[in-house]
Amino acid sequence: MFNRQIIKGWLALSPLVVFLVFYLVFSILAHDFYSVPITVAFMVASAYSICLMRGMNLNERIKVYSKGAAHSNLLMMVWIFILAGAFAYSARQMGAIQATVDFFLFVFPSHLLLAGLFLAACFISLSVGTSVGTIVALVPIATGIAQETGVSLPMIVGTVVGGAYFGDNLSFISDTTIVATQTQGCCMSDKFRLNARIVVPAAVLVLFVYIVMGRHIHLTQQLQDFDWVLVLPYLLVLITAVMGINVMMVLVLGILSTGVIGILRGSYRFFEWLTAMGEGILSMGELIIVTLMAAGMVGVIRHLGGIDFILQSLTRRISGKRGAELSIAGLVVFTNFCTANNTIAILTVGNLAKEISQRFGIDPRRSASILDTFSCFAQGIIPYGAQMLMASGLAVINPIEIIPYLYYPFVMGACMLMAIIFRYPRKYSL
Repeated sequence: MFNRQIIKGWLALSPLVVFLVFYLVFSILAHDFYSVPITVAFMVASAYSICLMRGMNLNERIKVYSKGAAHSNLLMMVWIFILAGAFAYSARQMGAIQATVDFFLFVFPSHLLLAGLFLAACFISLSVGTSVGTIVALVPIATGIAQETGVSLPMIVGTVVGGAYFGDNLSFISDTTIVATQTQGCCMSDKFRLNARIVVPAAVLVLFVYIVMGRHIHLTQQLQDFDWVLVLPYLLVLITAVMGINVMMVLVLGILSTGVIGILRGSYRFFEWLTAMGEGILSMGELIIVTLMAAGMVGVIRHLGGIDFILQSLTRRISGKRGAELSIAGLVVFTNFCTANNTIAILTVGNLAKEISQRFGIDPRRSASILDTFSCFAQGIIPYGAQMLMASGLAVINPIEIIPYLYYPFVMGACMLMAIIFRYPRKYSL
């Protein structure tokens, strides 16, 4: 009877295994983890999950799948993705990213360029919610600075990549933050306050290291002037989000500000602003599709009893909140290594993490922070992740060369691990 339950449990979980094996095997065969579209891998796994359900006609099976994809929290996540895409593209088209980059590099003297680049990456990623966008904006400038000063190129690129994960982990419009808070059922501003208490000290420590390392750097080329008004949309989003205003309202305000400022400053005309928003919304299409398919597949797994099985298997040897939190961390790190995508990793294990949290009385804000932080840690140290491939491609270096200089992801992961072990902050760990 016991063996029968184990077989049934693993069979229920097999759609997840099919997804991972399909994605990994074909990626390894192609020697490229981005040669296999993540949407295709989820489509294959979703079709397999529908075939697993017995004693039901096809329409009934599809209804079970669709019910998992139509959860209200999931649809709220989709609306946020749409607004985030519209804001990110309209801000980029009006020149806000370049203005923000120039602003940070303008205010720091040459011997603080490493620290300035790290701070710029932290601020931009916190504002735009994407590590990839931050890397695209800053790595070309970092490469030029390396050529001008003779600073190690992998080191200066690692500075930007590391800082990009600060915002990826904390930003209110980051995919990982949205998914982590929505799956765990907590408010973004509450998760931000808790998460910041753990990772901000890590950022300060790394910043001090960059200050010391940059003492002998000198830049002879003068950086260009910037239009500080173009930075205002990002400041508006950051300030209103920290104030606790609903994230959808925050994004709407950000979008409107890009339209007003962009048109008044001559960055684009009205219809060009609309076009930018449309491109931003379309850019979120793949993420939305993957989100829906992942949720539908998890709905089938739950229907087949897979969630209950893995909960029993994971929690059988867990004693207390510390072990439960470590199991959540291990789950998201392992999944991230397999998928090379931190958002997909959180989507895949988010519901399971919530089940574990509820069983052991873990604060949803804490479980969301663990998911987000450890997924960003894992994504930050794998050489085949989108961020590393993008950075190495722009700098024309091997991604392996960057890894030794990724100080912030390593320190961030270590701080989160110590927070679990030593139950910090105490208020959220009881």
